[in-house]
Amino acid sequence: MARIDVIMPQMGESIAEGTLSKWLKKVGDEVKRDEPIFEISTDKVDAEIPAPSAGVLVEVIVTEGQTVAVQTVVARIETEKGAAIGAAPAAPPAGTAGAGPATAMADGASTKAPARGGAPSASPAAGAPPQPQHATPAAAARHPQPAPSAGFTRSTSGNTFEDRLRTRSSPLVRKIAAEHGIELASLQGSGIAGRVTRKDIMSVVESGAAAAGSSRAPTAAGPTGAHAPQPWPGDVVEPMTRMRAIISEHMVAARRTAAHVTSFFEIDLTRVSRIRAKKRAEFEQQTGQKLTYLPFIISAVVQGLQRFPILNSVVSGGNIIYRKQYNIGIAVALDWGLIVPVIKHAETLSLSGLTRNLNDLASRARAKKLNPAEVQDATFTITNPGVFGSLMGTPIIPQPTVAILGLGAIEKRPKVITGPDGEDTIAIRTCAYFSLSFDHRVIDGAVADEFLASVKKTLESFPEQVS
Repeated sequence: MARIDVIMPQMGESIAEGTLSKWLKKVGDEVKRDEPIFEISTDKVDAEIPAPSAGVLVEVIVTEGQTVAVQTVVARIETEKGAAIGAAPAAPPAGTAGAGPATAMADGASTKAPARGGAPSASPAAGAPPQPQHATPAAAARHPQPAPSAGFTRSTSGNTFEDRLRTRSSPLVRKIAAEHGIELASLQGSGIAGRVTRKDIMSVVESGAAAAGSSRAPTAAGPTGAHAPQPWPGDVVEPMTRMRAIISEHMVAARRTAAHVTSFFEIDLTRVSRIRAKKRAEFEQQTGQKLTYLPFIISAVVQGLQRFPILNSVVSGGNIIYRKQYNIGIAVALDWGLIVPVIKHAETLSLSGLTRNLNDLASRARAKKLNPAEVQDATFTITNPGVFGSLMGTPIIPQPTVAILGLGAIEKRPKVITGPDGEDTIAIRTCAYFSLSFDHRVIDGAVADEFLASVKKTLESFPEQVS
């Protein structure tokens, strides 16, 4: 008989930890090879992790809600049926509960910013990023890592890959650091690539080195301690889920980082609606996919990004990196939160290709079947609250990108139309409000409006040919 270790996989090149959110099997259950046995949460994706071998789950080492480093043994499987079943789950290792995952943000080679929305000058070639440690070849084969982007380089300003890992330590570590006035980037941690762990930060606190800063105000994520709201009689108190806590942290950080401005356009989708109605049956018969408005909108957005490349950029310190890939993130609402799968190289896809990618990513997002590479490297994001009836909104820009497009409800409205003879008439048109939140640090209002005007023109004159 043999026992197989089940490890916490490395879900992405910069992920140092993972939270085991749910066990799908219990001790004593038989499992099949590649059958999902537990779920994990990182700041990129919720995913089901398959069993490395068939057998019986005989020992659970990491309990639900516990955060551990990648390659940690979380359970063991006995490969011979009927083997002795282990006792109760082991206690969590000290110093791991409450910690969270991290993702390093990529620095990039400098580029020269163009006037308004024009194309930038060529940038120097990017260097190779530092490589994370990997597990055995078998583990690596089960969980292939996404390739690093070409724009990922070490910064010359002191904001290195290791600095970013330290400053993007777990929420618990950051909370303790903020409460005690500790600068994480100044510490040399004991985790992967110098990442500061809970043990590291507590050692600093207990040494008294941060006593002078211990009276600092709570972090922006919410009030803590004596200033936190208290439940009243009859209230129900529920801890945030791991995904909700991550979303909360990201939204606050994004709002604090970018200079948010939102512009609104009303766009007439009557032409798209007629093309869609005319071509829908043929399209669905040929592709097996339902033809919605969103592929038309993505196509128009990509064309607009190509005309105004500043909206497809990221800010890296004092530099602007102009992305040459057009990777469109599509926000998908889940019962338990929000996730943004990414359509990679959208500029190369036809309407049918965009539709297939869109439907596939959305369905697998709801089934927790996405892998980390499929929720990374968005260069522009589209969110569609209009499906719930919202007319317009001011979405928060995902970091490190510089813009996000919000789609309002698509509905029929009375509009004044000028006919060929110059007379005005009232007609029923299919319209929607589009809202563009953009980072005013690098995007001027005129350029943002020119981008929206470009999207509007493309959609209102969309070609009849659909493929």
